[in-house]
Amino acid sequence: MGVITEQIEARFDMSFAELQRAVTAAPQANREATEIVHWHGKLAESQKLLEKAEDELVAVLESQPDELDDPAMEKAHRVNTAVTARDGRAMVVRWLLDPAVPEKQDLAAERLARLNRRARRSPAVQTSPPTRAATASNPGAGRGVRR
Repeated sequence: MGVITEQIEARFDMSFAELQRAVTAAPQANREATEIVHWHGKLAESQKLLEKAEDELVAVLESQPDELDDPAMEKAHRVNTAVTARDGRAMVVRWLLDPAVPEKQDLAAERLARLNRRARRSPAVQTSPPTRAATASNPGAGRGVRR
């Protein structure tokens, strides 16, 4: 969590608390910042759930004899699920922080193209039918090339 928070602070050149306040005050001002703060909150939530699940598993393991029963295995599965959720959310935050991701470059290009289309005054394609060249009345013209 600490490393990701530091990356966010470096990216926006402010503390995370300041960034949260700015996003809360004006969520539409910077869509990227809003998304990052949102996903960082989800990441923090999943980290807390993981820590709770780990604590519960440790408590069960300390009180168990050598073999694990079904409730202990259920707690172990809960830890695995929490790790998966936390790691997935961390990947989303890292993806949001990386400006060089090809998909994001494609999205930026698409947005730019959309903006350019709106600014266009004339149609993008020709709207009148093409003019046809006059055909010669040569009877052998359609049969191929003569040598």
